[in-house]
Amino acid sequence: MKTRRRARRVTLETLYEFDIANHLPGEVLQRRVQANPMENAGAEFASQLVTGVIEHLTEIDTLIARYAPEWPLDQMAVIDRNILRVAIYEFLIFGETPVKVAINEAVELAKTYASDSAPRFINGVLGSLADQIPELKQELMALPVPE
Repeated sequence: MKTRRRARRVTLETLYEFDIANHLPGEVLQRRVQANPMENAGAEFASQLVTGVIEHLTEIDTLIARYAPEWPLDQMAVIDRNILRVAIYEFLIFGETPVKVAINEAVELAKTYASDSAPRFINGVLGSLADQIPELKQELMALPVPE
């Protein structure tokens, strides 16, 4: 498995546990990386993703609520919510991953971890967001910087 794909999987597992059990994400990530050995670059990438998603959770969740209004966040499957969070952070805020790559990786995670209908749902929400990237980046830049 490629390094970044493994890092995304570890990121998803970490955020899932953080979301469900409210365990400290740094400790969860450390355990997950030890259980899934990978290159330093992968561990660093997973750490950037976990930290970034958590730092921008409010903004990301606002976007999910806007682009998936039929599924309130608290009623959405936890795995789906966290797959969306990772992808949105990756292509909209982190900005180092091409949009198509982030969406494809999210769909692959959904195929592995989520329900049969999740890949289509994830693809639809992220595709709608991707169509609005310039406007969303301006909107995000206007928000106060999280402390």
